Amino acid sequence: MRIALLTYSTKPRGGVVHTLNLAEALARLGAEVTVWTLGRGGDAGFFRPVDPAVEVRVVAFDGIEGESVGARIMRSITVLREAFGPHDYDIVHAQDCISANAVDRCIRTIHHLDTFTTPELARCHERAVVEPYARICVSAAVAAEVHAGWGLRPTVIPNGVEYARFATAAGDSPDATAARSTWLRRLGRYVLALGGIEPRKGSLDLLEAFALLERDHPDLKLVFAGGETLFDYRDYRDRFDSRAAELGIHPTILGTVAHHDLPALMAAAAAVPFFSTKEGFGLAAMEALAAGTPVVARDLPVLREVFGDIIDYATTPTEMAARLSGVLKTDPFRAEHGKALAALFTWDRAARAHLDFYRDQPTDISNRVLATDL
Repeated sequence: MRIALLTYSTKPRGGVVHTLNLAEALARLGAEVTVWTLGRGGDAGFFRPVDPAVEVRVVAFDGIEGESVGARIMRSITVLREAFGPHDYDIVHAQDCISANAVDRCIRTIHHLDTFTTPELARCHERAVVEPYARICVSAAVAAEVHAGWGLRPTVIPNGVEYARFATAAGDSPDATAARSTWLRRLGRYVLALGGIEPRKGSLDLLEAFALLERDHPDLKLVFAGGETLFDYRDYRDRFDSRAAELGIHPTILGTVAHHDLPALMAAAAAVPFFSTKEGFGLAAMEALAAGTPVVARDLPVLREVFGDIIDYATTPTEMAARLSGVLKTDPFRAEHGKALAALFTWDRAARAHLDFYRDQPTDISNRVLATDL
């Protein structure tokens, strides 16, 4: 079976991480997989090495000075559409709104639903939901949102997690211990927020919560990692910086962390606050559990579905601070439960479910679904 997975970026965002891990797992099961993406900012490859069994096609995408976010997204769709050849594949599977708009017939994974105020972007979002001939969601909660909004019934296939990579970083080997020590010497004792400073990540709420937490834990640092995005959050960042100055907080902003350094950074953290206002699954939180790091999350139905009572939940900054303070106390029993949960979500399991899903698609609407290719 020849499968094309399409994503919008080479950077380490959740949907891109999902795409690469799924592609590699599908290849391990014998599928011929090609990942298509846009190479922004001169990128010729992804943020991490990709298994050579997976073919990678990076389409050059040059920035234009002063281009608006909406114009950049529309041009992204056009550039990818002009480069991609769908007839080379039995299955075309778009992983986001941009790639779904760039192809005529595809399967779409809807990781989460967005809200756009710009009319053209709203139309792109709508098309990316309704026009694919089949849909996958990584959680039942998001699938329920799609059903409530459009009457469609996506199939639910949960994410996997690179369990061994993060669990190893939390181990007792000399290399793992040294890697964690390097981060602790650099940062001190810290809580780690993944995904950068933006509205969907609830960064302002985290700032308010940390100001309360810091009163009882003055040695604690607030660290942000990641944050690559297509959108312009400068106004939000200005509000964040102003409020941080008012509160006397000086967060450490790491930006994008090298792929090989991230597991140790996660494993050395005292806790991971996960206060997103919207999520599809919560992959970064699951990686934290794999590393034995406690998580406090915003109380969202999707996170209750995925994590159950393995993590703590909060709604207001006051509750967030209280829950974070509680999980800072070492609890090996709870850490082992978190690891056990994370170990259940394997990419090989997700890939097998995808192959079953691909084979179930009607042959008159997929490119060419073969029943016995593998």
